[in-house]
Amino acid sequence: MTPVELSRTVLGAVRRAVDDGVLDVAVPERVKVTAPGPGGCGDYATNIALQLARPAGEPPLHVAEILRTRLAASDGVRDVVVTGPGFLNITLGGAAGVDLVAEILRRGPRYGFVDEPSGEVAHLRAPCEVRAVVVMDVVGRLLRSQGAGVRTSCEGGVLEGEWITVLGVPGCGDEGVPGQAASSAGHVIQPVPAPASPLHLGRDAGRWALLHPAGHDRPRISDEHLVQREGNPLFRVRYAHARIRALSRNAADLGFRAEPGAIEPDGDPAHPAGAPAHPTGAPTPRNPQAATPHPLLHPLADHPRVLARAAAHRAPDRLARHLVSVADAVLPLLPAVLPRGAEKPSATHRARLALAEAAGAVLAGGLSLLGIDAPEHL
Repeated sequence: MTPVELSRTVLGAVRRAVDDGVLDVAVPERVKVTAPGPGGCGDYATNIALQLARPAGEPPLHVAEILRTRLAASDGVRDVVVTGPGFLNITLGGAAGVDLVAEILRRGPRYGFVDEPSGEVAHLRAPCEVRAVVVMDVVGRLLRSQGAGVRTSCEGGVLEGEWITVLGVPGCGDEGVPGQAASSAGHVIQPVPAPASPLHLGRDAGRWALLHPAGHDRPRISDEHLVQREGNPLFRVRYAHARIRALSRNAADLGFRAEPGAIEPDGDPAHPAGAPAHPTGAPTPRNPQAATPHPLLHPLADHPRVLARAAAHRAPDRLARHLVSVADAVLPLLPAVLPRGAEKPSATHRARLALAEAAGAVLAGGLSLLGIDAPEHL
């Protein structure tokens, strides 16, 4: 279940409470779900009960309890806990994770993209400075991924041709939507300029050096972005993608492929550590609905929201940091994906591979939006 789908589920609980006559409020158009804050728990949280308490004329905790019982009965929701003054903390069921992985594998690198045009045409302008133009290029890609049309233009000079060929930016010419006239209005992309040319870093490391810091931060143009070790965030992201692709090839050689299944934090979808034994001696299978979601599912589910916010705030750094979080969450899973020794491929391995490939699709799609290669080998 993605954050968008969960938002609709919460909204459905509000509608049912209104239809049942236990809440007298106007049903909002949308409900915001976020990661739980301090003191929270579960996978997501929402403050909808606090928002509705005053118009409903009820204490927030009472509204939260009304919504909790209805939300807990929704498909894909395993548990709902009320914390603080009335926050609803939601834990998704294992089956919701299975559906999420299946959806990501179906959509591939376009997971999180909006298929229908939004009707918006964004006008982006930037000075002809290398960081500003690279950021504008990626903001345009992000906006297009969310269904918007984009016009871009540069002002005040000519970007060096070598920078265009090395970094893959479109240059300083006007690029736009057919039938849309240029406009002096629009959003100006003007991050803190790069202190030096990133040419010597090449396309991937050069773009990362310009995009990973927030726009108000000064980028570091140094060889640290080329270092092939864990301390380099770009290396971790690209290494995670390459490892996942290698695992898919190795799995094919072993005669099995990905199949979404409920995976618990220890990586075993059917036999979690500490599970009570069956009378025959085998671990007792668990109901997927009762399984604890794997920690990798949260950043994967959050990907569409990250893309939408990165586009809305014209902030590619949000996507870059998100890709690092996905890579860091998937890397501990990878050693357990393939069978070991004489072990034969099982549903466990197929489920682990599906989860890893879902992370690979998110990494590939995100790197593509940043204009950075997602390597098959590294």
